[in-house]
Amino acid sequence: MGAERGRRQTLQILPWVIILGLAGVVVYVGVLSLPWPLIHDAPIMHYIAWRIDEGAVPYRDLFDMNFPGVYLVHLAVLRLLGTSDAAWRLFDLAWMGLTSLAVAELAFPWGGLAATGAALFFAAYHVGGGAWQAGQRDFLLCPFLVLAALGVARWGERRNWVMLGIGGLAIGAAATIKPHVMIFGLMLVLLLLLAPEQPRGARWTAVVLLAVSAAAVPLGMIGWLAAIGALEPWRMIVVDYLVPFYARVGRPAAWTVYRWSLWPAIAVVVVVSIANAAAWRRLTFRHVVVLGGVAYGLLHYVGQGKGWEYHLYPLAAFAGVLLLSEVAPALRTRPLLVGAPLLAGLGVLVALLADTGAHTATADWIWDKERTVRLLTADLQQRVRPGDTVQVLDTTDGGVHALLRLGVVEPTRFIYDFHFFHDTERPAIRALRAEFMSALDLRPPRYIVVMRRSWPTGGYERLESFPELTARLAGRYTVDVDRPYYRIYAQRDPS
Repeated sequence: MGAERGRRQTLQILPWVIILGLAGVVVYVGVLSLPWPLIHDAPIMHYIAWRIDEGAVPYRDLFDMNFPGVYLVHLAVLRLLGTSDAAWRLFDLAWMGLTSLAVAELAFPWGGLAATGAALFFAAYHVGGGAWQAGQRDFLLCPFLVLAALGVARWGERRNWVMLGIGGLAIGAAATIKPHVMIFGLMLVLLLLLAPEQPRGARWTAVVLLAVSAAAVPLGMIGWLAAIGALEPWRMIVVDYLVPFYARVGRPAAWTVYRWSLWPAIAVVVVVSIANAAAWRRLTFRHVVVLGGVAYGLLHYVGQGKGWEYHLYPLAAFAGVLLLSEVAPALRTRPLLVGAPLLAGLGVLVALLADTGAHTATADWIWDKERTVRLLTADLQQRVRPGDTVQVLDTTDGGVHALLRLGVVEPTRFIYDFHFFHDTERPAIRALRAEFMSALDLRPPRYIVVMRRSWPTGGYERLESFPELTARLAGRYTVDVDRPYYRIYAQRDPS
């Protein structure tokens, strides 16, 4: 009896050891992340937001495939906090905290242990993702998606109309960042119609409220685009480029991301938790809503087809809600059969989060890229005169970031160069090439920067497939700077 009681007491303490472990990961990796620079996709969105703030019209003056909500988030950061690396870290950590609070609120009915663990898991997952995950669009979606689920769950539990309306606004706001989330909106509509112990009329009223509130933010965004003359250019980019071309560019033959090491442990714990709840007939409407979020998270990742780690964020947010939901009940009823395996899985997960987080937070590539940006900025600063324009041929290797630091604009609307190097036999891509060359004729840039690497593949040799551009560089420009990661072409003296 004494030994049995000792085992039970140990098992009761272990969940809080897990919590302390998660908290330790968040603090340790979070501190390591504080020096992270603005990097990868974020400076590009900053550049677009800066140009919009200076009067440029998105899509018409800036060729980009992202939805307008992304620009408004970055514009808000620029206006409130500025363009510094520290400002971006502050925003990223604040957004992480907001999302963690939302996740905790969704998990709260399963107890303080579940809520605390869910919040800490999401925070550890985020800081462990590395500098390139900071402020990524799918990360920005998470508090909106969790709020939408929370609104539906609370309506189903106690017919909370206010929270349902807030949830609708949240899913609508998320749709202005990535429209894929409307699939989750449709799933929530179905859950409202299937909500138990609710009158038929109330269910349909709830569906109408969710739909109307979800439409509010996108309609407002469309109105803004129409008012500034961006609506038709946006439609053309979506219809003529994003859907037929960009959606399938860069699809890997195999998805190999470091986070695969985390997901088997996450999956085991979630499956055991749900199985235990089902076995003891504790599955609730909130369980079903959260499982809907998990299903959407899987679809969100697989459907985009890129295999990029940050596409896993919605899945991580909803899976985290369930990680510790059954720990306390299992330790009371089936401590060895269910409780011990859950704790073992969670212990493995904490160890993996600590290991991957420590490595990704201090990865060499972060500072290699930051040095490239700093060097390019210095090279251009020595050469560019007031009023000069600089065209960059790059994707995410830092060329646009240097322009942001210097406050220099490009003479064309093309921010990236990868549009010109895929499907080159298609009329739509040839039209983009022709537009690019015409824009260079209209406003010849003083300098053209060609980054060595481009996405999804290709080095300097990619220019050979664009003979008009190659001839332009050879005839009117000369290589002024040749660094390991970029070349700067300077306009030849007209004489």
